[in-house]
Amino acid sequence: MTEWLLLATSLLLMLACGIFVAAEFSFVTVDRATIERDAEAGDRGAQGTLIALRSLSTQLSGAQLGITITNLAIGYLAEPAIGNLLRDPLEAAGLEGGALRGVSYGIALVLSTVVTMLVGELVPKNFALALPQRTAAMTQLPQRLFTKAMAWPIRLLNGMANAILRALGVEPQEELRSARSPVELRSLVLRSAIEGAIDDETADLVARSIAFGDRTAADVRTPRVRVHFLEGRDTAHDVIEAARQTGHSRFPVIGKGPDEILGIVHVKDAVGVDLNRRRNVRLVDILVPATTVPDSIELDPLLSVLREQGMQMAIVVDEYGGTDGVVTLEDLIEEIVGDIADEHDRLSSRSRHRRDGTWSLSGLLRPDEVEEQTGIALPEGEDYETIAGLILEKLGRIGVRGDVVVLDIDRTPDDDEDDPEPLHVALTIERMEGRRIDRVSLTVIDDEPADATTTGATS
Repeated sequence: MTEWLLLATSLLLMLACGIFVAAEFSFVTVDRATIERDAEAGDRGAQGTLIALRSLSTQLSGAQLGITITNLAIGYLAEPAIGNLLRDPLEAAGLEGGALRGVSYGIALVLSTVVTMLVGELVPKNFALALPQRTAAMTQLPQRLFTKAMAWPIRLLNGMANAILRALGVEPQEELRSARSPVELRSLVLRSAIEGAIDDETADLVARSIAFGDRTAADVRTPRVRVHFLEGRDTAHDVIEAARQTGHSRFPVIGKGPDEILGIVHVKDAVGVDLNRRRNVRLVDILVPATTVPDSIELDPLLSVLREQGMQMAIVVDEYGGTDGVVTLEDLIEEIVGDIADEHDRLSSRSRHRRDGTWSLSGLLRPDEVEEQTGIALPEGEDYETIAGLILEKLGRIGVRGDVVVLDIDRTPDDDEDDPEPLHVALTIERMEGRRIDRVSLTVIDDEPADATTTGATS
């Protein structure tokens, strides 16, 4: 009879252990924002959970202490009880003396450990991970009461643990950090898309929005060599012709050179000039002052500047005060939502997938933009911003049509392959515009050449 009473007590201790385990896992996985919202709405379970989360380190220490005490008590009570209950059946089987004691206590140890792991550890852990908010609401009260009752031992143990952490140069935290870095947010969005929690388009939009704040004007501006400038002595007629030829609607107006920006002219202002006067009205008479920003300005404040000043275009200058290029409001929006084609845009071919599997790319694309288009992650570097710059760095000279750069691209391991072979990619210069690489062909090859090899060029 005593053995059965001990087993019943052990079962209650296992359930208590399960409460501590469930509380521990639910507290660290529950969504704090949801708990705060429900607590404000008057949910008592959420209110108690929020109290526990405000002293999370102490509550987790209490849970660990409770788990340790219950496991020790289970071992002290259950194993002898099971061993004594097994004595008679084992004696009937012919065991006696030392063999009887060894076998009975061995079986008792295995049984008590297995049942404790299932009832007191694994089941409550998995339940808490599956339903963290519900589990936290159910376990917060007994967990907080136990922690309050064992305050002095917990405080002592916590103090000793914190002292060890400080000796190692780590500052202890009472609450779990709820904020996430941009890198962590991007990883979370990617996992959510892979698991089907959000669709790919939404994931792409969120990832672009997160990356938006990390970029600067230098990352998105149209470089100076690609900007179509007009001169102050040009006329309204010249603006209309330039718009017809380029498809652009706004143009920087310069004085003696590109570094002397007089302002910006819009094609609608030129169209607004009387037809008979368009060849006589100079741009200096219809332009508006230009907004100038440094190339190091981040996109968030840049967007604010454009909105506050009611401008669609800004002139980007380098550290020496020279014109580095231009950036438009459309450029900023495209960093979030992708390429936008309006009524002024001509059909462009920044990237084109050919039937033979190769890609024709603009040399002005950034490596991250190439990855978005092709799925191939080209290496990024501090000394270049575009794939044209990547090719020039590998060549070590000005490129010519036909130059080839071969790269070994590391692949992300999948479930079937722990250490995948690198992806071999060839970048071929297809077209030059002066000394600038205008078009690049990207080809995935099956051979295994050395990284960044180059072939002979054709002029």
